[in-house]
This record gives sequence, C-alpha cells and structure tokens, in this order.
Amino acid sequence: MYEYHLGPGEPAYPAHFNCQCDEEVMQALVMAGAMVAIADGFVAQVERDELVHFIDRQGFVPSISRQRIAAAFDATVRELDDRNAPNVIVEKFRPLSGLSLGSVVMRVAQRVAAADGKLHHRELQAIHLIGLILAEAFVTRRHGDCRLQPIDAAPAR
Repeated sequence: MYEYHLGPGEPAYPAHFNCQCDEEVMQALVMAGAMVAIADGFVAQVERDELVHFIDRQGFVPSISRQRIAAAFDATVRELDDRNAPNVIVEKFRPLSGLSLGSVVMRVAQRVAAADGKLHHRELQAIHLIGLILAEAFVTRRHGDCRLQPIDAAPAR
C-alpha cells in the first residue's frame, strides 16, 4: 500500500504503475469531475477544461493525452444520462478501492465544482456523494474485499 503526498509536479503514484492503471485512474477522476459538472444541470466548458488541465498538470495519468481525457469526460457525461448511472459510477470508482487516491478524487471534484465561479448546492451534494462512495470502498477494503460491488449485487445490510 502506498501513501501519496503530492507536491507540484510530483507523480500521483509510483512510476512502475502501468498504462492500464493510468486508464483506470483517469476513468475514476473523470467520473468524479463529470458527476460534479452535471449536478447543476449544465456542463460548462470551463469545468471540462479545469478537469483536463488539473489531471494533466498534476501528472496523474502520464500515458494519457489531454485530448483522451477530454474525450473520456464527454463520454462519461453522456453515460451519466443513462438509467444505469449508479452502476456506471461504481464501475468507474472500483479500481481506486485498492489505491490511496481518495483525496485526489475529492480534489478533482472540488476543482471542477469551483471552475465556473459558482458553487451550486447540487454540486456540493455530488461531492458529498463521491466522498460516501470512496468511504464505502475504504470500509469494504478493510473488511477483506478490496473491490466495490455493483449496486444490484451489493450484499444486504
């Protein structure tokens, strides 16, 4: 297990992580940004731009281009319009359940929410929901299962 203390220009995780991990991390970060961006009912270009810029500038996914991040954001916004959005959200966050990137996901969500200069109460609710999903992943991991389960397959409590 790694802990990450990011400073400007430091990689988000050890250099030996592979491109598949980059893709999974990018999908989770993009999901967080998309959830917040659509929360107020309007996706502003500045929100998309902030997400792409922040992910690229911090070096979270060095093997993925800015154009690919932007395309993933657009696709994720479209996916969230689908009826199966809860399962899509869980699937995108699933790879992070074994990594210490929760604070990075929250920073991405907060930056996207603030990008247009207005914090809508639904954006704050989306950030809170992301935190709950990440907390559930942490609790699930501590109890022996290091992966999130789809909504319809989650055990009854």
